[in-house]
Amino acid sequence: MVDRSLPPTPIVFFDGVCGLCNAFVDRLIRWDRHRVLRYATLQGTTAKAHLPTDRITDLSTIVYVDGERTWTRSGAAIRILMRLGGGWRLAGIFLLVPGFLRNAIYALVARSRYRWFGRLDSCRLPSAEERSLFLP
Repeated sequence: MVDRSLPPTPIVFFDGVCGLCNAFVDRLIRWDRHRVLRYATLQGTTAKAHLPTDRITDLSTIVYVDGERTWTRSGAAIRILMRLGGGWRLAGIFLLVPGFLRNAIYALVARSRYRWFGRLDSCRLPSAEERSLFLP
């Protein structure tokens, strides 16, 4: 049974061994001045406890959970940026592009991400300063 009781903060679930995914998380940490986001790998225990099996077995997509809502692929990436506030809310303009087009581009990058950006030997280890932002 999947435990739906997540922490009240928005969570970004990402492929912990993907170079592109880790670079995106690194940038989010830098851009998230109010520390509204938390992070968990799709391979971790938080994902296993809180997400349906199909969400954690598909490592080709980012999963964003904010309250009762869950987004994947391009919709997740756009909404994550919007959640940062400030000028990042302008990323919402990309929601005007039909989802099938956004997700086609997303799928192209996702299929080639290991080749283009590398695959890590293990999941990302947060620094001491970042540790409070990461869930197991």
